[in-house]
Amino acid sequence: MENTSFHSPYTPNTDDDRRQMLNAIGAASVDELFSDIPEEYRNPGLDLPPPASELELRREIEALANHNLTPGDYACFLGAGSYRHFIPAIVRQIASRSEFMTAYTPYQPEVAQGTLQAHYEFQSLICQLTGMEVANAGMYDGSTSLAEAALMAARITKGDRIAILDTVSPYQRSVVETYSAAPGLSIDIISQDTGSIGKGTACLIVQQPNFFGYIEEMQALSDLAHSNGALLVVSCDPLSLAMFKPPSDYDADIVVAEGQALGVAPTYGGPYVGFFACKQTYMRQMPGRIVGKTRDTQGREGYVLTLQTREQHIRREKATSNICTSVGLIALMSTVYMASQGKQGLRHVAELCYHKAHYAASLIASLPGYSIPIPGTFFREFVVKCPKAPADINKQLIDHGIIGGLDISDQVTNGMLICCTEVNSREEIESLATALAEIGRSA
Repeated sequence: MENTSFHSPYTPNTDDDRRQMLNAIGAASVDELFSDIPEEYRNPGLDLPPPASELELRREIEALANHNLTPGDYACFLGAGSYRHFIPAIVRQIASRSEFMTAYTPYQPEVAQGTLQAHYEFQSLICQLTGMEVANAGMYDGSTSLAEAALMAARITKGDRIAILDTVSPYQRSVVETYSAAPGLSIDIISQDTGSIGKGTACLIVQQPNFFGYIEEMQALSDLAHSNGALLVVSCDPLSLAMFKPPSDYDADIVVAEGQALGVAPTYGGPYVGFFACKQTYMRQMPGRIVGKTRDTQGREGYVLTLQTREQHIRREKATSNICTSVGLIALMSTVYMASQGKQGLRHVAELCYHKAHYAASLIASLPGYSIPIPGTFFREFVVKCPKAPADINKQLIDHGIIGGLDISDQVTNGMLICCTEVNSREEIESLATALAEIGRSA
């Protein structure tokens, strides 16, 4: 048998091992397995620096890391989907325990009761927070939760169109568009005043508060969806639910959210946890897993995986999703956060965010050259129209020890999305206003 040019030093197979495997599959060489790939793409040369010692590599990585601007070292007013909140020490203390940190998929309930109970508590708290009837054990993040909700709505209604309000996060919209491509679902971006949705629309997707931080008039949107035979899918801010109406109050069918604000650090964009809740009548179309409480033959309380919709389980080709339990540890963090804060604690955090954001908006609105272009009630984010390009302003804010808001000039002329949470002190907010005033005078 001919020798192959392909060899990996990390694969512990002998020549005889490889020969036997090739014989078993009827291939003459390893190269033959890759014959469909053009030769110039099979093992292209890599433009890598010369080898470095561990010490040299550490120094290089530390130098790169020092380019980062760390919230806490800098006053931070950046949000848009990832938020800096205070995380009580108990969250990390419990989540770092080895029995949780090293736990895997709880296939065997008799040895995974702790993990299953944690998932059950997470589901229960999400139902209490949203007012919905059933929730699963977690999704990868808020964006994939929303995309899965769109697919679920299409399965339920048999519709082939997805209507998305134009105030939904563009980042979440892009994920929905990606997920919708394979099943051939059409995407319609509509505005609040459109007043209609297309025939065959499976669902209307709304974000509450919206991407710009403002509260939508949800009852009108709910009526619009349901009068056209579509489901109402709400992407919510979980912390806002401690202050504002839960989605159940305006008859939402599916509710999803990014759970990062509930006890999870920003950590450069992940890992996060999405939550997913819906009306009980749609439960069997829900992606993911549902943990249930039961009793064993001796009458003792126990927890089991009640519903599993992955393709590797009994559903096979009828599976609704391939979502797994890799988010279990992050869901635990959110569970501990919600439980430790309690109803009043969550309300307090939400009110602090609300009032600090409005205080910041009042200061900035009084500055020459700045304005608040969007009217209405907002939660912890709001839009500022700046006297010059927000990108330039943000560069200058760094010199003041401030990380500014998100540049949304592509959506609002010279628009900046400012975020305030409970960790932003009065001094930080007033320093932001002072710095913006100084920068505005030089515009």
